[in-house]
Amino acid sequence: MKELNYEKDIFIDENQLDIEWLEQPSLMLKYCNHESQMEQNLDIEKTKLDLLKSELDSQIRKNPSDFGVEKITETVVLNAVIATEEYQEAYLTYLDVKFERDVAKNAVKAFSQRKDALENLVKLHGQSYFAGPRIPRNISEERQMKQKSSDEKVANRLKRNN
Repeated sequence: MKELNYEKDIFIDENQLDIEWLEQPSLMLKYCNHESQMEQNLDIEKTKLDLLKSELDSQIRKNPSDFGVEKITETVVLNAVIATEEYQEAYLTYLDVKFERDVAKNAVKAFSQRKDALENLVKLHGQSYFAGPRIPRNISEERQMKQKSSDEKVANRLKRNN
């Protein structure tokens, strides 16, 4: 599968809503397929981990002294299995694959949110939300006036407190 770029793919260009809508289904499909692949990878790693656990369990029961086990009980065998380096490495691999699956699930949720965002942007567009103002605003001047007003309020408070 082609390399995925969540940040790039999730971005919405509000100036090209028509193009964004046309791309949404294929992006959603791509990330749903990726999630399915990650789910399959997790199932495979879980199966490998279970098989390794079974093999180690059998080895421990056949040769308990090789694993430092004196008396065979379910708990002692399970603890011996978990303590092996081989099991710990396999478990860490399983956790890595689980993390990747979780990231993939979150990506699918994000693309569902992207769809909602596109719907709302189209509604705003239909309400002329993105239409420019009729009289151009001087944002710098407005900001300076707001800052001056704020500074005057602070100065007045300081005068009162002194």
